[in-house]
Amino acid sequence: MSVVGGSVVPDPVETMAEDVGRLLAQRGHTVVCGGLGGVMEAACRGAKDAGGTTIGVLPGEDRDEANPYVDIAVATGLGHARNALVAMNGDAVIAIDGGGGTLSEIGYANVFDRPAAGLRTQQVGSLDGFEPCNSPEDAVSFIEGAV
Repeated sequence: MSVVGGSVVPDPVETMAEDVGRLLAQRGHTVVCGGLGGVMEAACRGAKDAGGTTIGVLPGEDRDEANPYVDIAVATGLGHARNALVAMNGDAVIAIDGGGGTLSEIGYANVFDRPAAGLRTQQVGSLDGFEPCNSPEDAVSFIEGAV
């Protein structure tokens, strides 16, 4: 399952992302993310705390740029274009907070026919397959029911 969101986020958002990563790992899912800081690092930390596996799809060419909780780092050299790969490589997407990059990943989820749940995301209108959620538990339950 892909978890996407901002690279610099306030503590409450970081806690939310960590909870999402933990819940996904507890339910047997691998966490796919952009591999850097903020939401990505927090989701990976939560997954690792629960004994899960994490994959970071990095924008640059150096695998060493991955956050310390990434098990498998994939260096792409694609910059923001790697957002398509992040969305494509999860069975579903959970978007947490974020800005334009996160919004693009929600769009890619739609393009690749992946269900997406949003926690504190920008308004995306009535995008098919997108569900605004109120808690990490709601988001994980939604995507599990949608795949």
